[in-house]
Amino acid sequence: MPTRHSRATAPYHRLTGWGRTAPSWARVHRPDTAHGVVRAVEEAASDGRGIIARGLGRSYGDSAQNGGGHVVDIAGLRRIRCLDPVVGTVRCEAGVPLGGLMARLLPLGWWLPVVPGTRYVSVGGAIASDVHGKNHRSGGSFGDHVMRMSLLTAEGIIREVSPERDSDLFWATVGGMGLTGVVLDATLRLTAVETSRLVVDTERAADLDRCMDLLDAHEHTVAWIDTLAGGRRFGRSVVTSGRFATRAELPARLARNPLAFAPKPLATVPDLVPGGLLNRLTGTAYNALRHHAVPRRRHRALQNAGAFFQPLDSLREWNRLYGRTGFVQYQFAVPEDRADTVAAVLDRLRKNRMPAFLVVLKKLGPGNDGHLSFPRPGWTLAFDVPARTPELARFLHDLDTAVLEADGRVYLAKDARLPGAAARAMYPRLERFRAVRDAVDPAGLFVSDQARRLGL
Repeated sequence: MPTRHSRATAPYHRLTGWGRTAPSWARVHRPDTAHGVVRAVEEAASDGRGIIARGLGRSYGDSAQNGGGHVVDIAGLRRIRCLDPVVGTVRCEAGVPLGGLMARLLPLGWWLPVVPGTRYVSVGGAIASDVHGKNHRSGGSFGDHVMRMSLLTAEGIIREVSPERDSDLFWATVGGMGLTGVVLDATLRLTAVETSRLVVDTERAADLDRCMDLLDAHEHTVAWIDTLAGGRRFGRSVVTSGRFATRAELPARLARNPLAFAPKPLATVPDLVPGGLLNRLTGTAYNALRHHAVPRRRHRALQNAGAFFQPLDSLREWNRLYGRTGFVQYQFAVPEDRADTVAAVLDRLRKNRMPAFLVVLKKLGPGNDGHLSFPRPGWTLAFDVPARTPELARFLHDLDTAVLEADGRVYLAKDARLPGAAARAMYPRLERFRAVRDAVDPAGLFVSDQARRLGL
């Protein structure tokens, strides 16, 4: 029986990633059931133009686009199928936003073991990108806590995969950027918490060495870095560390409702911001203000989970601050003994006076078995730069070379411009991924703009 998302009702839409660069047009299907997803995949198979799944559009580049072909928007698959508050597991459809899960779970004393820097990510997107958070050293990445998932493959079969069952396909899907099929639902392992507040320590680090020392402090730790400071202040930072508070640590007024959680955005950025608002001048002012806006040292402050884990979500559509030409985020990881590469990249940002905002440094722990999963033991640095910045392409090309020389890699979920040869050199398990992908999708039905660009 035809649904409202039948073949005649899939219009073309212009799509970009969160960085608002590299737009392309695709026929977008918006089903609200698994059957509707199957229909969309069947249509794509019939006309040979390929298809890719799209969640909430928070990957920064072109990984959820398919120019001239089909895109299946899974945001309508938002049902929570089964929640076990005793064991601590939840089974939900792939379009469920992480923020919706948090709001449902936290009042029951449960939390997602890994959350990224925004709650506006779907469960399916979190799996496809194998997202990580501030606690990778102890908590791993999102895929480490997926117990099993239902995957619609190119042959139209829904396969139940897990680390124990069809494990090669499971680990090709975790971090596989949607190229093995469409995740329809997943069962996740949860973490018990007593409160919705975190005990937070904040310290201004005078230089990069002190910053890196502090990144070993607590379970959830991240550093914001002022890239424009030089000399003895090179790498000066604000390092924030936290852990979930126990009920006994809350004051009486909070202890009465220790699991309250209702994060709300404070404002929405209008789509009228001029393209040159974020530049070297405003970048210098922002960096100085951000550094001095926090005390030199503050211990054991209480902060709600939304503000601690996703501070940028307080400003909806914050990507509009970069104007309609958008921005590029560059995130890379290098081994722990290559801290010199982190320093060299920061020095290049400073010397080239790049208007880099939101420069974040974290420490990563061991990676998982995901063939294209990004995290690896060592350091990861991420920064945003307006796309209209002069000489940006050459600058980032030079960074690619430095990262490769350090045996590092660039995060595919943030990538919008990496050359294919560089990507293939950065991911040594790519050939294994391709073998699994070719076995389940020999005709290459699942494809994206990014996959074509990188030769995945």
